[in-house]
Amino acid sequence: MKIKTDDPRLIAPQCTSLIPVETVHENPWFTVRNRGGYYTVEHNQPQVAVLPILESRAIIMVRVKRPVLEDITLELPAGGMERDERPVQTAARELAEETGIEIHNIERFKRLPPFAIIPRSPLLPYIFQIHISGQEYDRREKCDYEIESVECLEFKDIVSKIVENEIYMALPVAILSRFFLTNSESV
Repeated sequence: MKIKTDDPRLIAPQCTSLIPVETVHENPWFTVRNRGGYYTVEHNQPQVAVLPILESRAIIMVRVKRPVLEDITLELPAGGMERDERPVQTAARELAEETGIEIHNIERFKRLPPFAIIPRSPLLPYIFQIHISGQEYDRREKCDYEIESVECLEFKDIVSKIVENEIYMALPVAILSRFFLTNSESV
């Protein structure tokens, strides 16, 4: 089965028939627009998420400080693309910033099909998978101030963390679920 990763909704909104387009609110992180009566929430930078797999037995996740949710959530490394950065470069940078794991060979990142995070966002995030060795994990450096901790979760523990609502952010749940559904022998 061929996996489509070149979805045009990664690049720009495709809902060009929804006019007029009016900006309702804008800040450094996102813009709210009225697109022909449909209100959208649009990140100001393309978004990228990374699925780091440790030695085909565990997923590397981060506990992120989320004051708006009054929680420290268990997530996959993710963030916004900087100007003049390619999506795969963002994946490598976000992995390094959030986990402390530096990968210099960006060809190791495998692009996965995107997911819609919310139906009110016309842009889809880029998603990458990478296999990490135990040595790379052990050599990790310091990570971002927003990260409470970096954790290595065995495959068998992740499903129960989703069921028990310890992992509840939509994009990581979707990415992890697809991974386990397509690799059912892993669980």
